[in-house]
Amino acid sequence: FFLVDMQKIAKIITNFIDFFYSPFKKWFPALTSVVTEEIFRYGFCGATNMVFDWVLYFLLYNFVIGHDLIYINLPSFLANSIGPTLCLTPHIATLCIVFPITLLTGFWLNKYVTFTQSDLHGGRQLFRYILIVALNLLVNYVGLKLCVEIWGWYPTPSKMVITLLTVIISFFGQKYFSFRKSTKD
Repeated sequence: FFLVDMQKIAKIITNFIDFFYSPFKKWFPALTSVVTEEIFRYGFCGATNMVFDWVLYFLLYNFVIGHDLIYINLPSFLANSIGPTLCLTPHIATLCIVFPITLLTGFWLNKYVTFTQSDLHGGRQLFRYILIVALNLLVNYVGLKLCVEIWGWYPTPSKMVITLLTVIISFFGQKYFSFRKSTKD
């Protein structure tokens, strides 16, 4: 029941994207050999998820997390004692909240809208997707530390620049690893 509804939603989204691909082919015929329907869908879904990521990051950073350090008391294995305290900068704390949300929306869009030809099992796709996203998380973490704490850039524009880099990593990783057509591997 739930899966059928999700597939209907995916079909609506796919039809919406494909509606824009037709004029694209007409207006830019030379680009259609490079920008295939799959790449167009990936770009559209990726851009939508990226803007969702940016807006969510901006809202959470500025209106929920604020600009203060976040202290988290970790549990202790000793009775009646307080464990170590973890200190997160606000831009990293925001990343920790936004990341799992956009991970799920990105997986869903890639699986049901972009790379629908993959016959790999859904669990394998999710595991591989998470590996690629983990690489992107590392790039995000290092990039934010570098841009915000070393170069002194504002967090939201830093996140935007880093996201553009991870788009390239994601496309190739998802197409040729997470959602590839299986060859009985």
